[in-house]
Amino acid sequence: MIIMAPVLLILLGATEILQADLLPDDKISLLPPVNFTIKVTGLAQVLLRWEPNPDQEQRNVNLEYQVKINAPKEDDYETRITESKCVTILHKGFSASVRTILQNDHSLLASSWASAELHAPPGSPGTSVVNLTCTTNTTADNYSHLRPYQVSLHCTWLVGTDAPEDTQYFLYYRYGSWTEECQEYSKDSTGRNIACWFPRTFIHSRGRDWLAVLVNGSSKHSAIKPFDQLFALHAIGKDEHKPLREWFLIVLMATICFILLILLLICRICHLWIKLFPPIPAPKSNIKDLFVTANYEKAGSVETEIEVISYIEKPGVETLEDSVF
Repeated sequence: MIIMAPVLLILLGATEILQADLLPDDKISLLPPVNFTIKVTGLAQVLLRWEPNPDQEQRNVNLEYQVKINAPKEDDYETRITESKCVTILHKGFSASVRTILQNDHSLLASSWASAELHAPPGSPGTSVVNLTCTTNTTADNYSHLRPYQVSLHCTWLVGTDAPEDTQYFLYYRYGSWTEECQEYSKDSTGRNIACWFPRTFIHSRGRDWLAVLVNGSSKHSAIKPFDQLFALHAIGKDEHKPLREWFLIVLMATICFILLILLLICRICHLWIKLFPPIPAPKSNIKDLFVTANYEKAGSVETEIEVISYIEKPGVETLEDSVF
């Protein structure tokens, strides 16, 4: 009996723990969040915010929230805080929902949904730009140590099929917290803006943020519908110069040359060059000796020949003189 008592206590405690895990989900009632709002905080960017339901029963449980994006593109995620930022296009409108959830290893308990919506901006159909394309160009900036890369932005588009002839378009971009309006446009034959050029931007060439571009317009005859689009920088990725790589190669070559120069000086001072690379002795030239011997023999034969001729001519003269007289 003494041995069985601790075992019974352990089993009783485990049963109480299991009941504590299972009963709260059956008894607690989850209420949806309140004051759910959607606020535009920038180009293609909204802030979702809500508050816990004040009538929600408070227990020692960790409540979470499930956020569901309904439009323009479906998505859902979970969070523990009461606000969430979302980067998305807005020319088609935006709607989302949020609900309170409580989950454990056994089940998921959820409240009803609280929803909010942003309507699409006004504008006549067919007046917004089409075929909006943007490219970035990265070049070396030798005058800035903080930002060795300078990024330019170039965007082009086509005029809306139903846009009036007096329509004029204007382009804006947002990267991070920085928003800028285009100042350099290219025009078509009727004077409408169809391209934009930013020579210098605040875009980070290696950044991960989305590039948001908005083109709106104005006309005296119709409301021009705006158009926005998101671009991933790696997809619109043109690097002309890579100064870090160039500087690395320059430093590497200079280091190699310096090391070679030091080695040459050490070898010259310590006479290691001759020891490492001794001169190769030239072979004895028999041809040169033969040439000298031949010249000597030729010179000797000439001298002998002259001496013989002189010896022969001298008696001849004496005989001729004797004959005349």
